[in-house]
Amino acid sequence: MEKTIKSSNKVILIGDGAVGSSYAYALVLQGIAEELGIIDIAREKTEGDALDLSHALAFNSPKKIYAASYEDCHDADVICITAGAAQKPGETRIDLVHKNLKILKGIIDPIMASGFDGIFLVASNPVDILTYATWKFSGLPKHRVIGSGTALDSARFRQAIAELIDVDARNVHGYILGEHGDTEFPVWSHANVGGLQIYEWVRQNPNTDEEKLVEVFFQVRDAAYEIIAKKGATYYGIGATLARITKAILNNERAIFPLSVYLEGQYGQDDVYIGAPAVIGRDGIRQIIEIPLADSEQEKMDLSASALKQVIHDAFERLENE
Repeated sequence: MEKTIKSSNKVILIGDGAVGSSYAYALVLQGIAEELGIIDIAREKTEGDALDLSHALAFNSPKKIYAASYEDCHDADVICITAGAAQKPGETRIDLVHKNLKILKGIIDPIMASGFDGIFLVASNPVDILTYATWKFSGLPKHRVIGSGTALDSARFRQAIAELIDVDARNVHGYILGEHGDTEFPVWSHANVGGLQIYEWVRQNPNTDEEKLVEVFFQVRDAAYEIIAKKGATYYGIGATLARITKAILNNERAIFPLSVYLEGQYGQDDVYIGAPAVIGRDGIRQIIEIPLADSEQEKMDLSASALKQVIHDAFERLENE
């Protein structure tokens, strides 16, 4: 059932690091939400950021911005989670997952104790695993627990193709699906430019280098590594992505994004959160869109889901045995 639309919109941000503060800044600049509360273990930083952000309000729409506590979560419409530990040199992925699961549980428990009944938007990595864990820990319906998934990857994909063929990225349509990570894959069979299938575009435009087009995906997949190598972290792109998703939720847009969503038979997968196109609105995920994949793409989806499920199994088993 669709949630009643309130006259005001309230967002709580959990995690005031580089990603969280970029998200908060994007919300302020775009006039998204009337109330923004920020929670972080570093309370003084949240107070400083709230004050700093409030100084931009004279140039934008009015908004209440403050350093929040978990009690403030009870009537939030959206809670965006960006908190989590970064991977250290020599640390395995499962070690990182285990560490972040413990952090996440310490966040979700007090949120749910406040009476929260809104929508979780998860961005902490590995996002598909932590979105699944948020659903498990919170007990909320699966359509109200959402991960940022491959929304940013797909935006990078469209932009990279647009730069290669010299058109506006808004007229390039295509998805990166699967895990937000090493097993993600491009859906070339449905990529198009202005309605023209991408390989037909290449045929009609001989000056387009098909080999470079294929290389686009590898640029997209490895983009985060390149940014991290150059500046230490990625945050502007994901901050803008999270703001766009939040706007779609609060405005009940019924917009379509490739998000980390819970699959129950779609794409041949069950009991896994993974990147797939979904219609999103005020009540969360309204519909998961099942694109007919080419055989090679379906194999990649199977591989990606299998890898995620193995990590989930191992991580929860370790958590339960402590």
